[in-house]
Amino acid sequence: MARPPFVIADTEIKPGTRETVEVPVAKLYTHTPLHIPVEVVHGRRDGPVLMVCGAIHGDEINGVEIVRRVLRNSALRHLRGTLVAVPIVNIFGFIQRTRYLPDRRDLNRCFPGSESGTLGGRIAYLLRTQIMKDVTHLIDLHTGAVHRFNLPQIRAELKNPETVRMAEAFGAPIILNSTLRDGSLRAYADSKDIPVITFEGGEALRFDEVVISSGVKGVIRVMRELEMIPRQKAPKAPRKRSETAAMSTWVRADIDGIMRPVAKLGQRVRKGQRLAMVADPFGETEESIVSPISGIVICVNNLPLVNEGEAIYHIARFDELGEAEKAMDYFRSSLDPDMTEAVLPVHPWDNDANK
Repeated sequence: MARPPFVIADTEIKPGTRETVEVPVAKLYTHTPLHIPVEVVHGRRDGPVLMVCGAIHGDEINGVEIVRRVLRNSALRHLRGTLVAVPIVNIFGFIQRTRYLPDRRDLNRCFPGSESGTLGGRIAYLLRTQIMKDVTHLIDLHTGAVHRFNLPQIRAELKNPETVRMAEAFGAPIILNSTLRDGSLRAYADSKDIPVITFEGGEALRFDEVVISSGVKGVIRVMRELEMIPRQKAPKAPRKRSETAAMSTWVRADIDGIMRPVAKLGQRVRKGQRLAMVADPFGETEESIVSPISGIVICVNNLPLVNEGEAIYHIARFDELGEAEKAMDYFRSSLDPDMTEAVLPVHPWDNDANK
């Protein structure tokens, strides 16, 4: 029996075909219509319906490139199930190069939304009723905020075994067991029993090849794990790619000033180890910022100008820190060395400056 067509925003996509659907979302005050672009790849055989989406925060552009590259993967010719690719969810923010909607609301706090609510609520309602109504699995692609660079990582609430399966298959070096945020796409999906993981990597308004490459590989690995595309013919001996963090904590500046970072992204740090120095422009007042826990640096504030209370480092703590080191080493070894050196120092905890 032939598989039925996939319907999205009143458009039918036949089995064995792919089509780009422009979903009307709103109009600018110039009367110019805006659409959320969606590409649907509808396989001939039954399988999961996976949605991969980016730029729910309009300035988080790495996810847009990840989606583009996934759609170019030749394995999609053998797709089982359906891939719903939404590279740009927050089309307003993307055009304006900003995280937010025109009314300064965060779209990722507007779910489940309402047909007659705020702009964010209406877009959230449109997304869930027109685009993701038949979705069975979800990968939500994000980056760090402006001037904050996130180590490639997966965030998920690890109560659902299928969510754990996706998170581990993705292969990011770090998995954060992260609680759900009210109003987020992840919380809405979870409320509908849709397994969902969030990939975080890089920073806003910047392409980063390490992050993009690891994101593309991760999505493809999840699709292989879900048996949507064929597994590799000669798989290597299985190795644990990821390690799950028991918790994480933000380290904040205690004084205003100019920050000189010491610890780097991906670095193992000890409790009490110096992460950075903050001083006034004359050097009369200077203070060390130290790590409150032992762990691995998973986010760094790249802007040297900091205010008291500003978050400058994000540290993940692991029950087995040695295993987390191995996961970081495996991640480094899987990437082109020229790409890796720009983002992830090799064994930086051995440098004299950090002893």
